[in-house]
Amino acid sequence: MGVDMRFVVVTGMSGGGKSTALKMLEDAGFYCVDNLPVSLVEKFVELVSMPGSEVSKVALGLDVRSDQSFRDATRVLEKLKSAGYKLEILFMDADEDVLIKRYKETRRVHPLAVDKRVEDGVRAERKVLENIRCHADYVIDTSNLLTRELKEELDRIFVENAEYNSLMVTVMSFGFKHGIPADADLVFDVRFLPNPFYIEELKCKTGNDKEVQDYVLSFEEAGCFMDKLTDMIQFLIPNYVKEGKNRLVIAIGCTGGKHRSVTLANVLYERMKDRGKYGVKRYHRDVGRQGK
Repeated sequence: MGVDMRFVVVTGMSGGGKSTALKMLEDAGFYCVDNLPVSLVEKFVELVSMPGSEVSKVALGLDVRSDQSFRDATRVLEKLKSAGYKLEILFMDADEDVLIKRYKETRRVHPLAVDKRVEDGVRAERKVLENIRCHADYVIDTSNLLTRELKEELDRIFVENAEYNSLMVTVMSFGFKHGIPADADLVFDVRFLPNPFYIEELKCKTGNDKEVQDYVLSFEEAGCFMDKLTDMIQFLIPNYVKEGKNRLVIAIGCTGGKHRSVTLANVLYERMKDRGKYGVKRYHRDVGRQGK
């Protein structure tokens, strides 16, 4: 067995980003094999691990469509782990409505819905993959993840070898006049702070501009709020991770979503991005809209 051999099994929901993840791992130096039948996994691992092998990093793509005995995958993988192989499971996932939308946009046929609705195929596949998802070392939800963000997350795990827990945090700014984000887990209202919109030289700028940031953060209440918010988030995240939460959306809102909320969302993002063993991204939903 290769002493430093690293095996990553890439699996997950069809449309969840498995193929994209494999391409990114290949770019990172992994030897990648996709759609290998479960019945051949054990033999493949043994062969590639033979003494003298020049391969040190392998990524195996396991797909529902590749083998009718996919339910046996967990058993095979556990057997390999017991034999001493350093094997990790990466599960690519996404919300049901996102998966359905992706299939309809590409006009592809879901592997488990040849003669059925896409919705039926997605639900059947999730049931088949339920067991292996529970045994996954990493679960990445790509529902709202940009390709660049996915690459950053994979690099963090498999290139930088940073400690990982399956949580992606989105810090979002928004404007209440445009509606509260439907996917928000935590919503904070910062309309108690003075509005830069009413200051002529700041009106057309946003919370991404230093002038607006300096104005908003000049108020003692802004700093106090950010300290209390940061403290609460740092308390909540380990507990969310313990409960198996994969995605957390923190929404900070002001009236129009351009000044106060953007400023404070930026501050929270900067405080969080290097503090925890989780992924963090920011998203300013309404910064480009007209109004205050």
